[in-house]
Amino acid sequence: MGFIKAFAGAIGGTFADQWVDYIVPMAGAPATAGIIPAVKQETNAGRGSNTKSSENNITNGSKILVPEGMGLITMQDGALTGLITEPGGFTFTSEDPNAKSIFAGDGIVSSLISQSWQRFKYGGQPSTNQSAYYVNLKEIPNNKFGTQSEIYWDDAYLNAQVGAVTRGTYTLKIIDPILFIKNFVPASYLTQNGIFDFADMDNDAGAQLFNEVVSSLSAAFSNYTNDPSKGNRITKIQGDQIGFAQSLSQAVEEGYQWKTDRGLEIVKVAIQAIEYDEDTKALLSDVKKADALSGARGNSFMQQSVARGMQAAGENGGGSGMAFMGMGLNSAGGVMNAVQQPTGNTQPQEDPYEQLAKYKKMLDEGLITQEDYDAQKKKILGV
Repeated sequence: MGFIKAFAGAIGGTFADQWVDYIVPMAGAPATAGIIPAVKQETNAGRGSNTKSSENNITNGSKILVPEGMGLITMQDGALTGLITEPGGFTFTSEDPNAKSIFAGDGIVSSLISQSWQRFKYGGQPSTNQSAYYVNLKEIPNNKFGTQSEIYWDDAYLNAQVGAVTRGTYTLKIIDPILFIKNFVPASYLTQNGIFDFADMDNDAGAQLFNEVVSSLSAAFSNYTNDPSKGNRITKIQGDQIGFAQSLSQAVEEGYQWKTDRGLEIVKVAIQAIEYDEDTKALLSDVKKADALSGARGNSFMQQSVARGMQAAGENGGGSGMAFMGMGLNSAGGVMNAVQQPTGNTQPQEDPYEQLAKYKKMLDEGLITQEDYDAQKKKILGV
């Protein structure tokens, strides 16, 4: 038994007219459907106005159309009897012993499906009563996710735990229809001719996927922000649909084995909003300020501040203020350490360790340059 290819490629209405009756996907299925019942469509002028699914079987000699982006699976009593994942027209036969039972096309999908076929293929001759289902192999859109309360993760760039409420959508793809049907689709959809719609609020299996994605978000954010190739920046995440999808897919696979057990994969993620908690907002504000004062920009800001201070001292007419002139802008550390004392009174000597600690803090905050710090270090240590 099996399928014989009648033609390959795009399905044309002219060729379909030559068949007395043929099997097609049930009309009206949404783009978010994963499983669509196969129905017999009798030829008439409208080709589609006369459909029925009460028989739900494939008899010997039936003609089957597999549209682009879909696969077809036949089953008997819960066992697989046939699989097609390449577009074209096929004839079903239960008499030709040389007929193939699997048409898997090319590419990675072919290799994955072939492996699953060897694991689950039916080993006996089926009767004439066979159920058939189409599987959506396209990218399935508009799968929503969202958190009702904050999720938390460790952020490498911020060097702290951060929290946020987030929501968005993701697209997924059925990469192995055999695993998907055998291990995930509830039996009711395979016995009652129902459309398995991921977006259906009454679909308990779809709700389970939603819960698993939400519970994986913390790990996904951690994967993304702690990946050096992503620059460790959480701010990039909303514009990186594929990059975050890889992080989320990794987290989902580690927690729930979507690929290896269910034949599902997350393709793209669109984050609609990230609302950080108050502590994280304050931390992000501090980091922005620190970023603004880092590197060459920070050095320039420091030099300008010192210059403005020296100018103000000179304009005030104080000789002590003018004494700063000629010391050089790179001696900012010395300027900040110079303190005028009353005549005859000397300030007690500060502990060298505390002095170095203060200058190191100023260096880390971008208030002085490495050159300033090294100069003060030599001065304090007397080297």
